[in-house]
Amino acid sequence: MEIYWLLALPFAGGAVLALWGHRAGAPEVNAAFSLATLIGAAALTLRVIAHGPAMIGGHGWFFIDPFNVFLVALTAFVAFTTALFSRPYMRIEADHGRLGAGRLRLYHASYQIFVGTMLVALTTNNMGILWVAMEGATLATVLLVSLYRTPAALEAAWKYFILCGVGIALALFGTILLYFAAEKVLGDGGTALLWSHLNGVKAQLEPTVLQLAFIFLLVGYGTKVGLAPLHNWLPDAHAEGPTPISAVLSGLLLNVALYAVMRCKVLVDGALGTPLAGNLMMGFGLLSVLLAAFLIKRQTDVKRLFAYSSIEHMGLITFAFGMGGAVANFAALLHMTMHSLTKSAIFFAVGHATQAAGTQAMADIRGLVGSHPTIGWGLMLGTVAILGMPPFGVFASEFLIITTTMHAQPWATPLLLLALGVTFAGVFGKVQPMVFGEAGLPRLPHQPALVPVFIHLALVLTLGLFIPAYLADWYRQAATLLLGG
Repeated sequence: MEIYWLLALPFAGGAVLALWGHRAGAPEVNAAFSLATLIGAAALTLRVIAHGPAMIGGHGWFFIDPFNVFLVALTAFVAFTTALFSRPYMRIEADHGRLGAGRLRLYHASYQIFVGTMLVALTTNNMGILWVAMEGATLATVLLVSLYRTPAALEAAWKYFILCGVGIALALFGTILLYFAAEKVLGDGGTALLWSHLNGVKAQLEPTVLQLAFIFLLVGYGTKVGLAPLHNWLPDAHAEGPTPISAVLSGLLLNVALYAVMRCKVLVDGALGTPLAGNLMMGFGLLSVLLAAFLIKRQTDVKRLFAYSSIEHMGLITFAFGMGGAVANFAALLHMTMHSLTKSAIFFAVGHATQAAGTQAMADIRGLVGSHPTIGWGLMLGTVAILGMPPFGVFASEFLIITTTMHAQPWATPLLLLALGVTFAGVFGKVQPMVFGEAGLPRLPHQPALVPVFIHLALVLTLGLFIPAYLADWYRQAATLLLGG
């Protein structure tokens, strides 16, 4: 029953907020539904911990194991803290005249639907429904990216829709090829696309068809991950959409798209018995890390800066998953957690900083520590964390990825170290004057929601110092599942 409540809550929240969204108290209703979804995710997580993986539904339409329930919990948590952050953020936007009642209604309703589609994508056992849910998430975020209705926002939303639409069409073709290979073994009908059934017969699937299917699936879903050279939509969407949407795009949606890729990789590895899927992922991941590192230096918009940082980190996670192996998968899962928590915290701080300055241009944001100490220190600590400085958890996950690369793919080690070094210099050099510059900024009309910033950073710091045994076991189980175990 837990999964039905989990999936029903955000869609019910979207329906309620579509009616309520322009009235006073809508941000609190949004946060309340997000909290209820988080409680549902916690209940589902406890069920998996107690009873192990399970198919749910009369025909096994939902499948829960340590890999996807980990992402369900992460998604519900970040969605809740983002809803808390968006309460004062959207009120300030309304006070500044950037949003009216109708657009606030659209924001709150679309936010819940966006969360709901991501949860469906994570929990469904059907690869076709996974595709539909990813398309639903795309449509929901197009509305959110275009919320301000400025020419730049409409252009960013259009670019996002076109590029991700092309990507999702390629993923559809890959899904059709997957069905074509499966029906010869499992027979026709919807059960031929159930991942648990496919995983059971993956060694019997036609290798040539699976190989072609994975290429389309990787390129299609990789567009949603933001992998280079398919990344062009991501910086524009981050820069022009509301900052809460930047937080959930970087912290959640990219993870969900990569989850879809990994479900396909498990099948392809079992069918081919070769490292083709891993090699493709390493290639796309390494290209993303390198390209993002060298483009960061050219950015003048703070949200675009951290959008390119997201491309870099998703490339690093993709590279680690591509290497495969228990340690690399463990490191990738840990880095996925650290990136989601840290990057969303950074966008929370950036959101209020840009509201105070009235601009996203980094040259015009100065002296945050003097005028807004909590925002300034939140941004600086988040920046130090995302750049991999100890003792934050990003350091631990990056250290694991680099040391595993030294052992498994030594040729890539200097390239990764070069990219990380260039990124560190570029990001720190741009953020430092924003935080410690001399010019101050005016106060905000509402108290900023910075509790989510420091909750996220506290979790990242804690996990950098100590990973509890139950959480480490959770990661190990998920890492083993990704090996086909």
